[in-house]
Amino acid sequence: MTEANTDPKPTSMERPPDEYADPLSVEDAADLADRVIDNIEQVIVGQHDVAEQVLTTLLAQGHLLLEDVPGVGKTMLARTLACSIDCSFNRVQFTPDLLPSDVTGVNVFNQKTREFEFQPGPVFGNVVLADEINRAPPKTQSSLLEAMEEEQVTIDGQTHEVPKPFTVVATQNAVEQDRTYELPVAEVDRFMKKLSLGYPSPDDESEVLRRMVGEHPIQSLDPVANVRDVRRAQATVANVTVEKPVRDYVTRLANYTRDHSRLGVSPRGSIAVLRAAQARAVLRGREYVVPDDVKAEAPTVLSHRVRSESGAMGGEHGRTVVENALDGVPVE
Repeated sequence: MTEANTDPKPTSMERPPDEYADPLSVEDAADLADRVIDNIEQVIVGQHDVAEQVLTTLLAQGHLLLEDVPGVGKTMLARTLACSIDCSFNRVQFTPDLLPSDVTGVNVFNQKTREFEFQPGPVFGNVVLADEINRAPPKTQSSLLEAMEEEQVTIDGQTHEVPKPFTVVATQNAVEQDRTYELPVAEVDRFMKKLSLGYPSPDDESEVLRRMVGEHPIQSLDPVANVRDVRRAQATVANVTVEKPVRDYVTRLANYTRDHSRLGVSPRGSIAVLRAAQARAVLRGREYVVPDDVKAEAPTVLSHRVRSESGAMGGEHGRTVVENALDGVPVE
């Protein structure tokens, strides 16, 4: 793990130039995405669309929430993503007794130097798996808020930057609601996408069983990209052109959800769907976003941000509102 910087975070005027800011060409970025997707599919069977959603999240510098029943491959998907990139990977098993400092790290007094030294927690990784995040109380869940939004952690007044790229992949149990904690709205809103894998088809499940005979396929998985590749591909995505009509379309979709729900999509959600659409355009080999990119990303980016009158976040209500928005809001 890269040693965390113990100095206060520099301001934007003082920030040193990014050594990885030189973007890849759109073709090279799309090829990188294809390699990672192919690698994921060596382990995760029958989930090509999900693999694409994961890559658009990574390239758009977002975070991913996986919610489903136990045993369908949520944790394995996160591990496979990390194994496909030569980067640091940390896993946190969220439990009811987990403390915020167990996630972020803590200052420890060094008897030899007579000074406090920062011991970074598992949040200081390129890919961080927050496994069963809803088993920990909200106080511990919220330890990720600053890192997810500002890519930094503040401990005892000192700010420490997390390594880049930085992506949190969180899983949560969709059952046993009486034994879990609801995620705070502020945290849910920080996840770019919320996905479910679902049960495999009979053919896909049979293929999973075939691959599991002998060594687990993840054991022989080799990285097909490195940190520098991902940083440069993220710069490519950030430079994708988004014309005003597309931006206006995203704004109208967000306003539709606000008019038809107790809580609609936040401006952060509008930004997220735009960034995801930029990544989708790169995967399709384009340097510009079209409305179809927005339509492809909106269900997974916007639905979980919509709250019904009963107070439930996402769910069937969120999906229905977003579907109605896509059907009813015109592209002008």
